[in-house]
Amino acid sequence: MITIKSAAEIRKMDAAGRIVEGTLKLMERLVRVGVSTAELDREAEKYIRAQGAEPSFLGYNGYPKSICTSVNEQVVHGIPGGYHLKNGDIISVDVGAYIDGYHGDAARTFLVGEVPDEVRELVRVTKACFFEGLKYARVGYRLGDIGAAIQEHAESHGYGVVRELVGHGIGRNMHEDPEVPNYGRAGRGLRLEKGMTIAIEPMINLGTAHVYQLSDGWTVVAADGKPSAHYENSIAITDGDPVLLTLHEEAPEA
Repeated sequence: MITIKSAAEIRKMDAAGRIVEGTLKLMERLVRVGVSTAELDREAEKYIRAQGAEPSFLGYNGYPKSICTSVNEQVVHGIPGGYHLKNGDIISVDVGAYIDGYHGDAARTFLVGEVPDEVRELVRVTKACFFEGLKYARVGYRLGDIGAAIQEHAESHGYGVVRELVGHGIGRNMHEDPEVPNYGRAGRGLRLEKGMTIAIEPMINLGTAHVYQLSDGWTVVAADGKPSAHYENSIAITDGDPVLLTLHEEAPEA
């Protein structure tokens, strides 16, 4: 069931989104050669709680940490731990925050030191995929329009678009209807309405689109071991342009 949000509810989601955005800006400052993913998790949780919020992911379906840290071939849901970042790594950090009854959710992929050009380009294109999809996040368009735009942009660069994991509705619950795939056919799928709040999150692989889950029950990795990038924002559908709930201080780009 899709929950249409009021203007007041969207304002509450914006407050949660700003905490997520602040956490990701902190992560960007902390990501460097030698830092452990466990340290990133500790600092993220400390920041989220200092804002009066709770980490959305901690304990979610048994998830043991406050953020997800997915390095190199890890696509999503990497569990922070003893791994220390190395020169040339990329790391996607996925953050959720819950405050005043509502969640915010966003992810960024950061570069660690000197990253090969082809991987740097993957990260750039993955971010651009989000903004290609965002063009269709308007009343009257369909979910298939968003997915098709993301898929076309990624595949035009020769990348694999992950099918097994998708974006989602968000609000009082971290994951709500509808599912928001990063692939699809234009003109198909659910028609977007004012007051819908969704997370659009391209997960794009340098090589194959195929993935599998590790034995920890969480971490999803690219089947061919090549790098993967992830970029996500929570947004609200309005009468006009979509409202970015987790991105306020950075100009959108395509």
